[in-house]
Amino acid sequence: MKKIAVMGSGGWGTAIAMSAVLSENDVTVWSAFPEEISRIVKSGENPLLPGIKMPKELKFTSDIADVTDADIIVTAVPSFATADIVDRLAGAKIPESTIIVNISKGFDPKTCNRLSVTIQEALPKNRVAVLSGPSHAEEVARGVPTALVAASTDKETALIVQRRFTTPRLRVYTNGDIVGVELGGAIKNVIALAAGITDGLKLGDNTKAALMTRGLSEIGRLGKAMGGNEKTFAGLTGVGDLIVTCTSMHSRNRRAGMLIGEGVPVDEVIKIVGTVEGYHAAKLAHNLKGRYNVDMPIMDACYKICYEGGNPLEEAASLMTRPTRHEDDDTWLN
Repeated sequence: MKKIAVMGSGGWGTAIAMSAVLSENDVTVWSAFPEEISRIVKSGENPLLPGIKMPKELKFTSDIADVTDADIIVTAVPSFATADIVDRLAGAKIPESTIIVNISKGFDPKTCNRLSVTIQEALPKNRVAVLSGPSHAEEVARGVPTALVAASTDKETALIVQRRFTTPRLRVYTNGDIVGVELGGAIKNVIALAAGITDGLKLGDNTKAALMTRGLSEIGRLGKAMGGNEKTFAGLTGVGDLIVTCTSMHSRNRRAGMLIGEGVPVDEVIKIVGTVEGYHAAKLAHNLKGRYNVDMPIMDACYKICYEGGNPLEEAASLMTRPTRHEDDDTWLN
């Protein structure tokens, strides 16, 4: 039996921990907030996953010393907190043999780096992998059949993660394209925010289909420029994650976008919904598109709405009236 520690007691971290128990692992969830742990232990439920009972075998702690001897450590905190978590792990001097698996989707806000890069810089001697794909926490926790991708630059590391997290209800594939897997998971949050905006504006199914398809094209262009494999974006962590996040009410990004489209100020939306990764990713994707000189008009529109007070309906009209082009032409200019 392998020891797995999940850093973060949010819905997604708890869901993946529950699933890992079913794969005959010794699993502990850690949180920096003792009151969260106490509430979960006392009720037997995570309030972010209402009505779902925790397995009796799943352990919880707020003492980092309880998880530093794990064979696999999963980072499951919001993207902006990932650097802090891995700095804590580095300070705790975890073994070099421990594999770090990131399941958060986003970028390091200070550097614009992919999260695996931030993790590897803090823990240079540890192997790093990413576990990503179309996976709402609420459904994984209930045992809804789900497929994910374990990505790493090291094949054996990806295979270990695949073995440790695969269950009859959670199928894990492997992929060596960690760049493409991470970018798909992070930037689709911006497209999901935009999809929610179209829902709030009541623009219809045609609009959302166009937005999702052209958004995937933008993700692929940036991914290719950053060294990702184009095939990855046609897989689970590309189009798969995009579909589930743009169409489900489980998605906080979509829900936030709906409120924005209905006219609620962005600052208020963030307070209402909580962590909205697409909001943060819009700023970082805007910086990356400039760094890599990639055309991303939907990302531009989302950035303007989120950070420059752009009007959603006007931004939608602007996207529709841009110069015409060939669908596959990557060389055109705004």
